[in-house]
Amino acid sequence: MTLDLVQYNIDPSYGFLSMEPPAVCKVPDELTEIRLAAQALPQILLTGNIRQALRRLPQVDLTTFCDTATLPTKRIAMVHYTFLVQAYVWGEPEPVGHLPACLAVPVWLLGKSLGQPPLLTYSNYVLDNWKRFDKKAPIDLSNICTLQPFLGGQDETWFVLIHVAIEARAGAMLKEIPCIFEAIAGDDVQTLEQSLSVVSDSWDDINRIFDRMPERCDPYIYFQRVRPWIHGWQDNPVMAGGLVYEGVKETRGEPQTFRGQTGAQSSIVPAMDALLGIGHAADPLKVYLEDLHAYRPKPHREFIVQLRNESRLRPYVSAVNRKPLTDLYNDCLMKLTGFRTRHLEYAAAYIHKQQCGNRGNDTEVGTGGTPFMKYLKKHRDEAQAHLL
Repeated sequence: MTLDLVQYNIDPSYGFLSMEPPAVCKVPDELTEIRLAAQALPQILLTGNIRQALRRLPQVDLTTFCDTATLPTKRIAMVHYTFLVQAYVWGEPEPVGHLPACLAVPVWLLGKSLGQPPLLTYSNYVLDNWKRFDKKAPIDLSNICTLQPFLGGQDETWFVLIHVAIEARAGAMLKEIPCIFEAIAGDDVQTLEQSLSVVSDSWDDINRIFDRMPERCDPYIYFQRVRPWIHGWQDNPVMAGGLVYEGVKETRGEPQTFRGQTGAQSSIVPAMDALLGIGHAADPLKVYLEDLHAYRPKPHREFIVQLRNESRLRPYVSAVNRKPLTDLYNDCLMKLTGFRTRHLEYAAAYIHKQQCGNRGNDTEVGTGGTPFMKYLKKHRDEAQAHLL
């Protein structure tokens, strides 16, 4: 089998990041007021009257836009709208159960066009929210900034950019996946070992980038000023009834529930799980992971499904029973486990050990609406159990 990464919107230089840099995408004139309002969120949120300000926005008819605009342009429009949606729901002391039509109808239509839920997801927060200073230089922490903030500031920006840099670095190991498939099909152990060495080296760099999170993102600041904006309205104790999307006819006025933005919506780890043949027990954790699958960009979902269905890496390595190859497979698996362990450590420091903030910002419930400490530990342990 041959995998064409481009058909899944994957490029070695970008990984799962938007293949067309978001900074070059220009929204049409009718969305100018929306874009300006979104970019002004750091100023408007400080007034304490965010809902009053956003209710004055025009309700833009995006029907033609969704039918004719390019995918990158629709994705950048979704960034601006989803930031406005989150700001409206969480921007005052008490969360609100109704989203005005000026936000609800456009974000719902954009979500349907993109095949994603109508709220902030990881793709809006990270994959489509970056810019290079030097367009010819790499996408790394010395050369990137964010496009769209909530409050802004060093801690919020650094939190997003760490993830952007990780996504970009993952491109190198995604590039090796077609080579891995071809090597297995051709019984070419040497080429397979070379590709797994690249994957292993990529994990080293990713883990080094992840280790830099505390440099400019303080746990207290993260919990109090970054995390509150990215919650959703599914399994959230303060929004048990969900959110009514006013003006969206197909909902018939019924509240809707969607999970909040979380790093678990990144496609890197599930893609590597699929490649390495790592499975998870049939329990609530697996149901949650499958639920999050719908929150990823559609091409990335299709890529992960194809990997999961067709990767023969684990049985091939086991059948060959060659120590250098087995060691490389286990090395990649352990570095993936190391990434999960670091995530668990950050969850403890940045969330679990913090004192509870405002309503909805619970230390026991993740932004995706789960008891995250238990799930992260189980996820890590299940992966480690797949060592050959």
